Amino acid sequence: MTEVAFHFNAPDKLAYACRFARKVLRSGARLVIVGPDDTLEQLDSRLWTLLLHDFVAHCRQDASPELLQASPVILASDPQAVPHHDVLLNLGSAVPEGFAQYGKLVEVVSSHDAGDRAEARARWRLYTAQGYAIVRHDLVLKGE
Repeated sequence: MTEVAFHFNAPDKLAYACRFARKVLRSGARLVIVGPDDTLEQLDSRLWTLLLHDFVAHCRQDASPELLQASPVILASDPQAVPHHDVLLNLGSAVPEGFAQYGKLVEVVSSHDAGDRAEARARWRLYTAQGYAIVRHDLVLKGE
């Protein structure tokens, strides 16, 4: 069964996604980041502006099949249409389609956006109703 984790109290979800991508990349796992197209565009820009030693090799879902296969991080609007399924990071407001194909799903929740927090609570209820045990990570307590 997919491990579901909520990382909440993120002051800047995109900055956190960059740090999380670096961490996953360094662990040797592969990551898919899902969200709305505008969010993925902003994240793509941020990933390209990281310092050289923090660079995260990545591509968008519309890249060539060869590049998709080789990329350790994929930015996708459809997490079911990518070649690897290790870790899925959700930056969207809905439960990602096909999340159960992944070994781990991470939901990032804003510290200050009430709408984002309400949507996260709805996703939490859906996961628990489906029998998933949820791991909680308070980013404030962790100093993230």
